Amino acid sequence: MSRAERTTPMTWRVSKSGEITTTHNDDVDWDSWPVADYLAENYREVHPSDAAVIAHHSAFYRRLAPGSLGRSVEWGAGPNLYPLILAASASRRIDAVEAGAGNVAYLERQILRGPDASWVPFHGLCRELNPALPATLAGALAHVDVVHGDVRDLPPGRYDLASMHFVAEGATEDRAEFADFCRLFVRCVAPGGYLVAAFMENMPTYRIGPASRWPGCPVDPDVVTEVFAPLTRELAVTRIDADPTLPDYGDSGMVLLTAVSA
Repeated sequence: MSRAERTTPMTWRVSKSGEITTTHNDDVDWDSWPVADYLAENYREVHPSDAAVIAHHSAFYRRLAPGSLGRSVEWGAGPNLYPLILAASASRRIDAVEAGAGNVAYLERQILRGPDASWVPFHGLCRELNPALPATLAGALAHVDVVHGDVRDLPPGRYDLASMHFVAEGATEDRAEFADFCRLFVRCVAPGGYLVAAFMENMPTYRIGPASRWPGCPVDPDVVTEVFAPLTRELAVTRIDADPTLPDYGDSGMVLLTAVSA
């Protein structure tokens, strides 16, 4: 998921009465995701919200023995590297599954040609909180395989752990489709598999850069709990406040989740 200007705007569906209808995932040209603008706005430094998510997830990953998971998935990876870094502490292989062509190209460059220097402090914080991580950023990313594809097509039960960051609520304006995304996310791990996720809280339809518009589905801890409780056990849902060092996208913070697939 991301936010920035592009020449072709998000597709808006208009009813016969002239009203704009709900935008769904398949209405959006994800190949046009503005990777450079998104990274510039969000990931050129470790913001307090990043540090809070990393601390939360690191506590979860420290419970898992190093290398104990055969294969994990970053479900809708985008261009964000720190979830991949975190998963490298426990996962022998990590599939970064992403539909957008620009995000896929960015991930491939980071792994094949070497990561941007801006990711080094992220790795440093991740490893400070979980020394089981590989000692170098390149070493952590060596566990990653980039997969250009639709996460909805992943077969059930393939993975030992699934991680998702700012995807389900940033791919649609439809609450029912948000819930469907979450169910597919859970389904891709084997029964007893691990789940870790972060959602933007109360994120509306939003902009990246000066003009481009992207779908948002406002959710909060109660909504996330309602969706995941029937599908999981050991469910833990918490939140953090909005980060004033980030652009104001209209959200009220982040919702963080860990669970085990039922």
